[in-house]
Amino acid sequence: QVQLVESGGGLVQPGGSLRLSCAASGNIFRVNDMGWYRQAPGKERELVATITSSGLINYAGSVKGRFTISRDNAKNTVNLQMNSLKSEDTAVYYCNAGLDGGSGYGRYWGQGTQVTVSS
Repeated sequence: QVQLVESGGGLVQPGGSLRLSCAASGNIFRVNDMGWYRQAPGKERELVATITSSGLINYAGSVKGRFTISRDNAKNTVNLQMNSLKSEDTAVYYCNAGLDGGSGYGRYWGQGTQVTVSS
């Protein structure tokens, strides 16, 4: 069974930084793209950043220049370094991965980690 486990959320003041991490585990043959999405109260889930296995990166315009996504293919992990955080970055952040598991290709989600930016 495949699992994505996130860590690193919390409370931070505006202008501060946080680093989120996500590890994929279980019966995994290959991890394709990995990424982060977020959902603020009353809003739909939105893309934050994605990265392919070859390192191709895509950022939402609202985080470009402030957030940095990276991954370790050997460890099946993806990280999100968030700098210059704003109150509008407050949301539950979800890790996502497209991967070949024991039952074939599928998209998997983590349980989410809360990020709150507030003074």
